Amino acid sequence: MKKGRLVDNTDYTFDTIVVGGGQAGLIVGHALREQGVDFTILDASARVGDAWRHRWDSLRLFTQAFMNGLPGMAFPAPPNAFVGKEDVADFLETYAKEMELPVRSGVRVERLTSDGDGFRLDTTGGTFSAHNVIVAMADYQKPYVPDFAAELDPSIVQMHTVDYRNPSQLPDGPALVVGLGNSGADIAVDVAGARDTIVAGHESGAVPFRLESWFGRHLGTRLVRFGMVKVLNTSTPIGRRARPKLMAKGPPLVRVRPKELKRAGVRRVGRIEGVRDGKPVTAEDEVLEVSSIVWCTGYRPGFDWIDLPIFDEHGAPQHTRGVIENVPGLYFVGLFFLHAVWSETITGVQPDVEYTVRHLMEHRSRQPA
Repeated sequence: MKKGRLVDNTDYTFDTIVVGGGQAGLIVGHALREQGVDFTILDASARVGDAWRHRWDSLRLFTQAFMNGLPGMAFPAPPNAFVGKEDVADFLETYAKEMELPVRSGVRVERLTSDGDGFRLDTTGGTFSAHNVIVAMADYQKPYVPDFAAELDPSIVQMHTVDYRNPSQLPDGPALVVGLGNSGADIAVDVAGARDTIVAGHESGAVPFRLESWFGRHLGTRLVRFGMVKVLNTSTPIGRRARPKLMAKGPPLVRVRPKELKRAGVRRVGRIEGVRDGKPVTAEDEVLEVSSIVWCTGYRPGFDWIDLPIFDEHGAPQHTRGVIENVPGLYFVGLFFLHAVWSETITGVQPDVEYTVRHLMEHRSRQPA
């Protein structure tokens, strides 16, 4: 086969294939282009940036615009601005065009296997082969909702974070947000502007200052970024100790802290443990009268399309800083705490991409021409 060319209308081959065209995949693509590697990027979304466009309307980044540029391009906003999801989506789309990155949108990978000399990818856009594959996707793939949700009264409107956009989707009456990570806290405050809101769960900590304060804008966000990228990572003793807890409970609250929940009038309760008479019940045995529930209960890994022996009992890839040691040539970037707490963010993924591409280039000599 000729590299990067269509063969028999279905088969393509490249040195390296990147799966995922979000920020991680685009940064990988830029690095591969700088190294002169023959590659393509496969992305299931219709447009670059769609993963951001499909999130809730009020979403804003925790980091300011000056921290959110990509290699070769600054973010087009005032340096201290906390930009929204549409700004990020448009920036990623512009970046892909300006950097002339070979993104094939609307191509979903349905199966990844080894073909002896490398990898075979069966996709909705044909069959691809490559010596190396970099999976540039977050591990937030399959929305998780507890089984007992099916026992709730049908009159209660239910949706997962992935489907929530704004309070207009919810009926009149009290709303329950289940899960107190950053998504749950943000959505609870968003909903509280329109109706009585309850949030269930316990946070795993919170930053000690408000992002939009003078301290937050001028010093605090820099300290948070430094801690989440340079301190809490797998290269430091404190990072290695913190990783199991953070993997289990998630990162601390950043923008919406307990103080902001209280200020917004959000009522807090413990975990939702089950259902009684069609209504949600808390760990304290309180039955909640609500009209709607937003499940901010996270995701499960969605890598079942990878037909290779690389996963643990929870379906998560087993790796060393994104390198799959028992399958040479396979890499991951963009996972939560892949190396650092913020490995899945725009600002945190960039060191991981540098490490991955450097490792790939150092090991290319073992591959057939």
